[in-house]
Amino acid sequence: MANGRPAQVDIASIISRLPLFLEVSPAQVQQIAADSRQKRLAKGEMLFQKGDPARGFFVVVWGQIKLAFPSSQGNEKVVQVLGPRQSFGEAVMFMDRPYPVYAEAVTDALVLQIPRKSVIELLERDTTFALAMLAGLSIRLHSLVHDVESYSLRSSAQRVIGYLLQQCPHEGTDSVEIALPTSKQLIASLLNLTPETLSRIFHDLCDTGLIEVHGRQIKIPDMRKLREVDF
Repeated sequence: MANGRPAQVDIASIISRLPLFLEVSPAQVQQIAADSRQKRLAKGEMLFQKGDPARGFFVVVWGQIKLAFPSSQGNEKVVQVLGPRQSFGEAVMFMDRPYPVYAEAVTDALVLQIPRKSVIELLERDTTFALAMLAGLSIRLHSLVHDVESYSLRSSAQRVIGYLLQQCPHEGTDSVEIALPTSKQLIASLLNLTPETLSRIFHDLCDTGLIEVHGRQIKIPDMRKLREVDF
């Protein structure tokens, strides 16, 4: 192990645990693994640019990948920050269109690229896999619709509270401590907020005793109270 990362990557094991491949036979997983390629990225390195052709989809092995696009104000709008065992790029791959966002390593990272050709061949042979992929893409679409609804209907503070609750490991009412998975600047963009607004909301939540902030460490003394907040 180096820096907590395995020296050897078991590509077949990683692929078999993806929701899209849970019903795929071991032989088919091995074939996809043989066709897949590893890509190591340094922090800040681009995996692909907006407008690049989509020749497959990706899985994060370790590290974090940011999907974003430039805004009209000249900065960026973060769409998603992905971590280990999360995949991205499936829908665009099938549409045969260029990537609508760019992908950049937030930290040093390792990703797998699963080529389009291997996926198409498997879809043609196995209807179970086709149904699993449709289900996975539907879940992703539902999540995106939920995000848009949240941006439109929920206040800034509600978005922040919702994000914090999503990071909690359980649904209990006790005290819990969480570590923010990425920088506050990226979280602000993800929630469609300015960094200043996010800082103000954290400050307000601290003043009311709902959270305690220590860098990226967030303590929630009473999850029930945080869930009941109405802004």
